[in-house]
Amino acid sequence: MKRAKASSLLLFLVLCLIILAAFSTIEARKHHGKKIKMHKNKKSRNGDATLAPAPSPLANSGPPVFNILSFGARANGVSDDSKALLKAWKSACNVTGGIVEIPVGLEFLIKPLTLQGPCRPNLVLQIDGTLLAPSKIWSSPKSSLYQWMNFKWLQNFTIKGVGTVDGQGSNWWASSQPNQKKPKRIPGIKPTALRFYKSSDIKVNDISIINSPLCHLKFDDSKGVKVKNVTISAPENSPNTDGIHLQNSHDVEILHSDIGTGDDCVSIQTGCSNIHVHHINCGPGHGISIGGLGKDKRVACVSNVLVESIAMSGTLYGARIKTWQGGQGSVKNVTFSDIQATDVKVPIIIDQYYCDKNVCKNQTGAVSISGVRFDRIRGTYAAQPIHLACSSSVPCIDVELIGVELEPSARYGGFQAAMCWNSYGKTWGRLAPACMDYCVRSGSDVVRRISRSREGRCW
Repeated sequence: MKRAKASSLLLFLVLCLIILAAFSTIEARKHHGKKIKMHKNKKSRNGDATLAPAPSPLANSGPPVFNILSFGARANGVSDDSKALLKAWKSACNVTGGIVEIPVGLEFLIKPLTLQGPCRPNLVLQIDGTLLAPSKIWSSPKSSLYQWMNFKWLQNFTIKGVGTVDGQGSNWWASSQPNQKKPKRIPGIKPTALRFYKSSDIKVNDISIINSPLCHLKFDDSKGVKVKNVTISAPENSPNTDGIHLQNSHDVEILHSDIGTGDDCVSIQTGCSNIHVHHINCGPGHGISIGGLGKDKRVACVSNVLVESIAMSGTLYGARIKTWQGGQGSVKNVTFSDIQATDVKVPIIIDQYYCDKNVCKNQTGAVSISGVRFDRIRGTYAAQPIHLACSSSVPCIDVELIGVELEPSARYGGFQAAMCWNSYGKTWGRLAPACMDYCVRSGSDVVRRISRSREGRCW
């Protein structure tokens, strides 16, 4: 009897414990549900629901984009959007793969500025809209006269997009335009549109650059540069508006682009080596040039240049090397190959008497020129097929003419005969006109020693 009562009491206690545990669990769930409901119904002061912090972007969510509009740009082509661009740049500069976005269909007035590094890798300036330089001539600060947009100390940087960079240079050109009203004051220095300084692994793709006051795209003291599929244009009578200007730069490739300006389509200056220019439509302009080099008796050095697969139409010159009298240094290992000339005034030219004035002082000595090959240059000339004016004191050596076939332009007549002076080398294949076969002579060791004595401190 006592055992039965004890068993009943024990069973009752167990049941009580089970009921108590179940009740506690239900209450806990209710309380947790109320907290969640309160969190969901909590409102911010402006009436929007407060959300939990967003998770960090996933690795495959795409690169971070910094739209210039988000930084206060007005995008009306009149208000100054320079500060907005600088803010967007500084934000993107600190993020790997950051993109500064210039949106399509809008115009942004940008005053002279510098966009500088160092930045995190793979920074991009995506230009799909239009960047406008001030239409009025500016004169201060003086440093801004050298360039409108200055990019410096950058690595792994790309400019790309379907947009336009417009230098609005017509007022700057006015001093040389006879029928145009001239501004009261035009500074002696004119700005380049886009300039890179001390930068490496740079790409410029797809954009258009137009109407720069001076050079359109310039690379100073840079290396590892690739310019592809760009369009550069300015009126034929716009002075000194080189398309692409290289100086003290190495390992540069320029390809698949259309360039037509008032000066050289591509200008290769002192300190350049390992330059490859190919598949370019050039014209109007002054052709593709090395130089001028050696001004004011300076040392100038250019080497390892390949220019090939070029179409030149209506240009003043074609393949050109130009040096000042009295200079030192050397130009060597240069090839101009597979160039189609259409109504080019002088398709082939070496000019060691270059002068940008009416009269220049005669000087002895010159930059040494050697190892220059003109290969398969064909088409029509408007004035003279070839002009090799090498220095009387420092002859050009190892000059090769290979399969050059040029005939007078039906439109202009080609009224001047070939001119060749103090040039030594070889000819190969068919040459037309046939007089070019006598343009280069066999040189002696004495000639080589004279030429190489002027190489100066290049290498």
